[in-house]
Amino acid sequence: MRSLSALNEKTVLLRLLGRLDDAMVVGNEAVRQARFTGDREQLLGARIRRAQVLQYQGKLDEAIVELTGCVDEARGRDWSALEAFAVQNRGKCYFDQADYENALSDMTAAVFLREKLGASPAEIEGALTAVAVVQRFLEAQRAASGEVTKGADDDAAPA
Repeated sequence: MRSLSALNEKTVLLRLLGRLDDAMVVGNEAVRQARFTGDREQLLGARIRRAQVLQYQGKLDEAIVELTGCVDEARGRDWSALEAFAVQNRGKCYFDQADYENALSDMTAAVFLREKLGASPAEIEGALTAVAVVQRFLEAQRAASGEVTKGADDDAAPA
């Protein structure tokens, strides 16, 4: 149970089972253990997984703060795979907050990062589907608020 990979796996499984309090305890242990090993890349992965638990707990602001730090660190160290993982999860948090502008920005960035990494067509397709979903929600939000989308009034008759 002291294995970092086992702790990470248990965090994910507990989150998926909806045992969020247990997932947070194990996620915190994974972060502590990664700090002790001194492997910054593993620490970053554990922090992202812990932020996912925060998202599932509905603590979206906390998750976004944590994920933003993870995105910045991954970008600064040129860890594109971790950056893609963090930015996509941050986009999910923004989506849950109905902040579709930021969600779209993050989801689009995740697609480009995955393409840069040479991800499989299935991974790219999944990321593109997420972008399309966010775009539809953003369009619906704009329509509901009466915003005119770019070019939408080009065909309107002059007043």
